[in-house]
Amino acid sequence: MCDLFGVSPSGFYDWLKREPSKQEMKRKQLTLDIKRVHKKSRKIYGSPKITKQLHREGIEVSEHTVQRIMKEEGVVSKTAKKFKETTNSKHDNPVYPNILNRKFTTEAPGKAWVADITYVWTKEGFLYLASVMDLYSRKIIGFHMGERLKKELVITALERAMKHQPPQEGLIHHSDRGSQYASSEYTSKLKESQIQISMSRKGNCYDNACIESFHSVIKKELIYQTTYTTRAEAKKDIFEYITCFYNPERIHSTNGYLSPMEFEKVYILKKRTS
Repeated sequence: MCDLFGVSPSGFYDWLKREPSKQEMKRKQLTLDIKRVHKKSRKIYGSPKITKQLHREGIEVSEHTVQRIMKEEGVVSKTAKKFKETTNSKHDNPVYPNILNRKFTTEAPGKAWVADITYVWTKEGFLYLASVMDLYSRKIIGFHMGERLKKELVITALERAMKHQPPQEGLIHHSDRGSQYASSEYTSKLKESQIQISMSRKGNCYDNACIESFHSVIKKELIYQTTYTTRAEAKKDIFEYITCFYNPERIHSTNGYLSPMEFEKVYILKKRTS
């Protein structure tokens, strides 16, 4: 082999014994850090979020370098799949105008909530997830799961949101115009708490983009990665994802690469010191 590459045996063994350079050691440590952040994110983050997280840890690196190392090491983020429609707008209940009007940014928590339903397939049948998000931090403040797509599903999610974050004056609640959200029982609960009711325009998913994006994310990052045998298995995973990862850990570009709970804490701290 030495003859093949034109080197002496002593030179070859010296090369084997040499200490790695500082650059090589730095590259090795950076690779370990990238893999660590990727694993902690449940293998969800791509190069932009991994770069931001490394910056938060005081590790200076460019996104291009992170992207290159990820490619060389075969580190990839999970990809999205399509999901089916869960809205039934064919009903006789009153619908309300879109007063939110795609104003997805608020100056404080408790100004606007958005709500939606999605589904999870299991071998036992479908499991439905109803979620309520506070637009300020993108935090999920209430959610409920059940095997039937009924108004009780969304009512329970709403009640949990109200308990977690008591409604303030001027709060807007936005949803699609599906039968569950347009039901008299649901809208009555909103009116009793003096919550303004806002609904998406017919057939316009972009009017409720933030909560629909959350459901797309949870499918991509969790649900589509597993085939659930029972609804109970799916419930456990979803509960842990929202309460242990999404709200406290998962960083959002909208929040300046802070998690929903971190973003809320910054707001509270600023309010106390102002």
